[in-house]
Amino acid sequence: MASFDYQVGGVTMKVPTGCMFTHIIRGEGKNITYQNAGVDCGFVGALNAGFCNWRIDFTYADTGNKTYRTSRGRTHSECKIDPMRNNAPQTLPHYGKACAHLNINGVRRVSQCHHITK
Repeated sequence: MASFDYQVGGVTMKVPTGCMFTHIIRGEGKNITYQNAGVDCGFVGALNAGFCNWRIDFTYADTGNKTYRTSRGRTHSECKIDPMRNNAPQTLPHYGKACAHLNINGVRRVSQCHHITK
């Protein structure tokens, strides 16, 4: 994840280089048995105050790249160095892709997707 700045209550927060957004998905075919997304920061990133006003969303799209399902996470106003969210197991109606998105102050900052194929 590249470094970026954002504002919280008039204070500029800087997210340093050294943080990674990870998206883990387990299952077989269209059956998802486990899904998790979050931020993992190395030592330099751990010195930061963290991510404030963050939300993690999961989206699902078919092979034509049309999003048919969104699981919107709750917005967390507290600052956290390692935001994370799990999503419930599910069976997808279509092959395509499953994505996780990190939003800070309502702005999508990073996404990671997995292609779901036969």
